[in-house]
Amino acid sequence: MRYTLLGNSGLRVSELALGTMTFGEDWGWGAGREACAEMFEAYVEAGGNVVDTANNYTNGTAEEIVGDLLDGRREECVLATKYTLSTREGDPNGCGNHRKNMMQAVDASLARLKTDYIDLLWVHAWDGLTPIEEVMRGLDDLVSRGKVHYVGFSDTPAWVVARAQQLALERDWAPLSAIQIKYTLTERTPERELLPMARAFDLGVCVWGALDGGVLTGKYLDGGEGRATTTDREITERQHEITREVVAVAEELDVSPAQVVLAWVRQQPGQQLPILGATSLEQLRDNLTSLDLTLDGDHRRRLDEVSAVELGFPHDFLADETIERVMFGGTKDSIDPYTE
Repeated sequence: MRYTLLGNSGLRVSELALGTMTFGEDWGWGAGREACAEMFEAYVEAGGNVVDTANNYTNGTAEEIVGDLLDGRREECVLATKYTLSTREGDPNGCGNHRKNMMQAVDASLARLKTDYIDLLWVHAWDGLTPIEEVMRGLDDLVSRGKVHYVGFSDTPAWVVARAQQLALERDWAPLSAIQIKYTLTERTPERELLPMARAFDLGVCVWGALDGGVLTGKYLDGGEGRATTTDREITERQHEITREVVAVAEELDVSPAQVVLAWVRQQPGQQLPILGATSLEQLRDNLTSLDLTLDGDHRRRLDEVSAVELGFPHDFLADETIERVMFGGTKDSIDPYTE
């Protein structure tokens, strides 16, 4: 496995991250401690160094398991966790982006993880209530105190991330280093705003849900029962159509559909860091093998075409030939854009 810098930071991260939403069986599915240990060892042996967890995964069990696995090797790992989601039902301050929940959630995570610092703290999801200034100042305090080294936003609108980053830059607060989003063949809408924004601010992009809750592995095709596990939602015909093309490409290359999807994500423009979410050692090893796969032009074209989404206004409007002609007076092709 190779390494890259996380966005605008100097932090070295591996090409794939190990997700831990499947660590623990508290939710009625997932992996037991022995299976978690096997997956962790296989991931580290492959050169992986990023472990991504959250304070609410399997009711806190995931962080406890991660803490045990990192015993004696904490410094080798880039440890990422998240705060925001509820840990105390019925308590309005036991959730959210605000400072009170931020501070109490981080302290509780540190205890479960058996460490005194978090390498990367994610705002797990934007609550739409807390002032952006409060969030960014709170994150800066955590960095100043040494409890957190880097910060990022997960599941947040692009305009919120952009405003937050600009505030940090103007006020000399700890800047955002990355965003975490769902991005895959069946969810390409981040190409409208989130991914261009990430490139503009030089933010790393961590990707969850690359296999769309198992849909893109093909296991629900041809009468396979079940729903996408990430949201327990019904699978659409569009998802099936895209999956059929993924399976066709996989058969031609003699690889698994999961490897095709992960290779597609990694080959997209920008810095894409897929987070692997497995429940068994076999699944994880198959996912790791995607590092050996590079999709050629024809396979990428077929996958791009079947999964394409409309960018919508104003993107499609601005790309219209008539609009380009009146904006540039027919000279656009003769102008070289600025590049650093």
